[in-house]
Amino acid sequence: MPKEVPVGKIVAGDVLETLPQWPENSVDLVFADPPFNIRYQYDKYRDDLAPHEYLEWTEKWLDQCLRVLKPTGTFWIAIGDEYAAEIRVMMRQRATLRNWVIWRYTFGQCCKGKFNRGHAHLLYFVKDPKNFTFNADAIRVPSDRQLKYDDLRANPKGKLPDDVWTFSRVCGTFRERVGWHPCQMPLALLVQIILACSKPGDIVLDPFAGSGTTLVAAARLGRKWTGVELSEQYTTNALARIKDEGSQPWQAVQPPPVIRKWKKRLGPRRKARPRKAKPADSLFAPPDDEAARSAATGT
Repeated sequence: MPKEVPVGKIVAGDVLETLPQWPENSVDLVFADPPFNIRYQYDKYRDDLAPHEYLEWTEKWLDQCLRVLKPTGTFWIAIGDEYAAEIRVMMRQRATLRNWVIWRYTFGQCCKGKFNRGHAHLLYFVKDPKNFTFNADAIRVPSDRQLKYDDLRANPKGKLPDDVWTFSRVCGTFRERVGWHPCQMPLALLVQIILACSKPGDIVLDPFAGSGTTLVAAARLGRKWTGVELSEQYTTNALARIKDEGSQPWQAVQPPPVIRKWKKRLGPRRKARPRKAKPADSLFAPPDDEAARSAATGT
């Protein structure tokens, strides 16, 4: 068994054969984006197991990731609707759920007979609910109190993001798209997770390295990284991508400036007057549309 985690490398091999050889309690953050069992064809793997086989396999790799994760470590799992609930139940006795984040994406599926799916699940666990890394100030965003209402009570640092995140999928025409992997996570999503849940110098593991996005984000943020990938071709391409992109500093999109209308308020605060709701003030009936008002009131 290796005495150290292979930092700065992606091991080409099966995750269930590779991780048992690593020392336990050795990585700080795990981000796992496994095959969703939705019949995707990868380079060396057809994502089409019987449901009971997929769940048995899932339980095994979950346990191996938890074995190598430090007692203070954090574990994120990306998964689709089909097995999100089962994974939550599996993890109930293994780790503490901090958030069930919904990743709302654009450029999703286009269905004909049901609502289009435009989301995936990001399950956020920690081993020890009293001892873990969470860098709140690193991921704050401007709040509506700051941007819309000029509310002096607003935290000048901003607020923490909600548990519904909007990031576009990485489409074929995007510059970020690598082209050689069918499922590529957006870099900005991984940056948010790594900024929040690790410190510079921490070891980040992706047990399904795929296109290498997790490891690129870790490298750009000054974290150590390691991964496992079944496909030798994906491994080679991901390492080349990390070499090409990993040294680039992360340039976050700057939030809109907070513009204050007044430097200070004059006089006491006025209490907001309650406004009586009108029938026309509904989601689908603009107040100035007489026809819509009539339809809403039934007159």
